[in-house]
Amino acid sequence: MDVLRYIGAVTRRLETREVEGKPARVAHATCAYDTDADDLWDALTNADRIPRWFMPITGELRVGGRYQLQGNAGGVVKACDPPKRFEITWEMGPQVSWVNVTLTPRSDGGTTLHLEHIAHVPPEFWDQYGPGAVGVGWDLALMGLGEHTRSGGATVDPSNAMAWMASEEGREFIRQSSEAWGEASIAGGTDAEAARAAVTRTTAFYTGA
Repeated sequence: MDVLRYIGAVTRRLETREVEGKPARVAHATCAYDTDADDLWDALTNADRIPRWFMPITGELRVGGRYQLQGNAGGVVKACDPPKRFEITWEMGPQVSWVNVTLTPRSDGGTTLHLEHIAHVPPEFWDQYGPGAVGVGWDLALMGLGEHTRSGGATVDPSNAMAWMASEEGREFIRQSSEAWGEASIAGGTDAEAARAAVTRTTAFYTGA
């Protein structure tokens, strides 16, 4: 796997936005895929296909329906406009954030995916980990989606995926992803020294080092 290609394929950006009367952090990730919008939409929204590249999911994948990712977030489908855009809540325990995904067809037959994760982040958590806390996870998911669509819809074995994350190549991907989100944080106005300290802590969290 070309780690540098996947890291470089994602454009990362941060902003602050007012949501429900409070300032929220917004992490943007944009990535192009060599498949059409219908296929990418199906990979993202088909309950039978999502576990092949992400994780098992249950619930009702329709507007107003609740979903649950096994061992991870759940939430509500807030909006859906196939094959262009969907909006969901992203709920971990009592914490609620929002994820919006937009697909745009490309002139070369591929599709650009834009994801934004909007969250009210406690200042102490942001100072400790920065955007990499969610950003690294999304980079791993976007890579899994890319491998899935590139291989014609093949299933990623969960045990193999976990073994890869613990491998030297997987740890290097995490390190470079964390650093890329750190650079996005600096570009968004975070003090460089503080951002790089957060990168170190985020990398250690994901790698267990």
